[in-house]
Amino acid sequence: MFKIGEFSKLSQASVKTLRYYDQIGLLQPARIDRFTSYRYYSADQLPRLNRILALKDLGLTLEQIGGVMSEELSASELRGMLRMKQAELQQDIEQQQARLARVAARLRQIEQEATMPAYEVVLKEVPALRVASVRGVIPNYSSQGELWGELEGYLAQQSVRPTGPCLTLYHDEEYKEADVDVEVCEPIVAALAAGGRVQVHELCAGTMASLILHGSYDQFNDAYTALMTWIMQNGYRITGPNREIYVRNAAHNVPADAFVTEIQFPVAKQ
Repeated sequence: MFKIGEFSKLSQASVKTLRYYDQIGLLQPARIDRFTSYRYYSADQLPRLNRILALKDLGLTLEQIGGVMSEELSASELRGMLRMKQAELQQDIEQQQARLARVAARLRQIEQEATMPAYEVVLKEVPALRVASVRGVIPNYSSQGELWGELEGYLAQQSVRPTGPCLTLYHDEEYKEADVDVEVCEPIVAALAAGGRVQVHELCAGTMASLILHGSYDQFNDAYTALMTWIMQNGYRITGPNREIYVRNAAHNVPADAFVTEIQFPVAKQ
């Protein structure tokens, strides 16, 4: 029989771990002295402890390990559990590889520009968003006023208030000098029927490459260039219309240099 300290050295499991395994019923001592409360373990318990440690190394939780050790799980259930863990680990590896690629791209950018980038690009998961919108082809990017007037007028007529910052979707697959296909949107939760050119629908959830622009709209070219460069350098492709979300704009009675705009592109790995 081994005292807990001796068994700890033999098994390479800490005393704290052994005590915890005893507490949760995963590995109880072979004997506890009723006078001194010393824990004693036998060599016969080493295979059980090694199995526990091996399963823990595979990433299984102690609760899952308890099920395996008590033989409550069948072989097929254990295979299913390990396949799920395999898929989870593979996803972790892919996420870390993508992060490593972003670090490498940032290093290249800093080396080329010899300074910190002016804009920070992040990947974010956005939820689905219910919007009221008006879509139309307009002469140029700054000619959205008529669409916004139509949308805002209809919402006011229906006594519906937006629930967040307004946004514009750009449906063209490339930059255009004229005849721009845009959709102006207001997020809503209230029941609202479509009317005229006003449509009510849901923008899909998805992964976005996102950049925050602080300042006037005359900085859009630089911001878009930075965002598109990041998407290309990090191995992503654009999968749908980009969005401009007007977090703070002229409607908030602030000067142009205080505007805050989020630019989003839906992306997927190439």
